[in-house]
Amino acid sequence: MSRPTRPTRPLTRATSRLRRLPVVVAALGAAWSWASVAPAQAAAQQELLAESAHELPAEQDAFWSSILELCGQAFERVDALYVMHVRQCYPDEIRIPVHVGNAEDGTWNRSRTWILTRTPDGIRLKHDHRNPDGTEETVTQYGGDTDETGTPGIQTFPADDFTREVVAAEVRGAENNIWRMEITPGVTFSYRLTRSTFDNALRWAFDLRTPVAAPPAPWGYEDTEPTHEG
Repeated sequence: MSRPTRPTRPLTRATSRLRRLPVVVAALGAAWSWASVAPAQAAAQQELLAESAHELPAEQDAFWSSILELCGQAFERVDALYVMHVRQCYPDEIRIPVHVGNAEDGTWNRSRTWILTRTPDGIRLKHDHRNPDGTEETVTQYGGDTDETGTPGIQTFPADDFTREVVAAEVRGAENNIWRMEITPGVTFSYRLTRSTFDNALRWAFDLRTPVAAPPAPWGYEDTEPTHEG
């Protein structure tokens, strides 16, 4: 399977979709607003939303906007040596590498990138796993699509057909995977994996209150640059 191609328009002229922004801000409520970020960054985020090819329910637009607020920034996991970096933000795609550190020898595993995509039906989550030379790992490109509107702070991604049919052959139980991303703006971002057969299989929480230095590019993306500064 091929590597995701880089969209050609990371930032372009705002369009009439700007009229959706008051609805998005209303959905987010008092915990978040465009005024919470620097004016230049807020303008860039508004442009990205305006350039999207897909209109989503206000709750999903609000969730997407909360992620856009983090573009260019990196954050540490609360209880482990992990760093998530909201590295590349486009009108219909956000790429978030997750770097896993080894405290014993100081090395880093840079194989993981979460890819969020806006689609005509909602938001898609894919996991792009790479070897150090940039080639794809055996188990990669798995994930799922939202099957409900969700909330501004929570979106859920049940395993898609590819995951159920292909990945499950390599990873036992993957056909039952349900991923969930949760965000409390300015406080915490959480990535969760549960399965229909049991709950709380995995939860990673990242502290949004204290950004850290951006890490190097993840494996397979060394020839690309971040779209935003932290």
